[in-house]
Amino acid sequence: MVDEATRYSDADLAEFKEIILNKIQKAQADLDLIKSAYMNDLNNGTDDTSPTFKAFEEGSETMSKEANSQLAIRQEKFIRDLKNALFRVENKTYGVCKVTGKLIGKERLKIVPHATMSIEAKNLQR
Repeated sequence: MVDEATRYSDADLAEFKEIILNKIQKAQADLDLIKSAYMNDLNNGTDDTSPTFKAFEEGSETMSKEANSQLAIRQEKFIRDLKNALFRVENKTYGVCKVTGKLIGKERLKIVPHATMSIEAKNLQR
């Protein structure tokens, strides 16, 4: 039998899996919203094709699109990290610190379900 101190129980893993799946669903919805904002999916007007001389407004719009693009990239990384966490749940290695080999605290995993390091290991990095 596996020592329960070296991994979370199947019941705990099922709870974490539910948390992760909910976060993935919300993160995907947020990503879709961000992408539609910077791709102009919701704007079928001619604002971006009609000849205008509003350089300041155009620059501001470009900066907004770039900022949304960066947000989308971060959101995609977050989703990838959550999916990796889901994989660790499936192979029962979820919640084990990759540095210390100890269990990451449940409260930390509930807040940051894609965490791969304990607070102790994070503090060692500083």
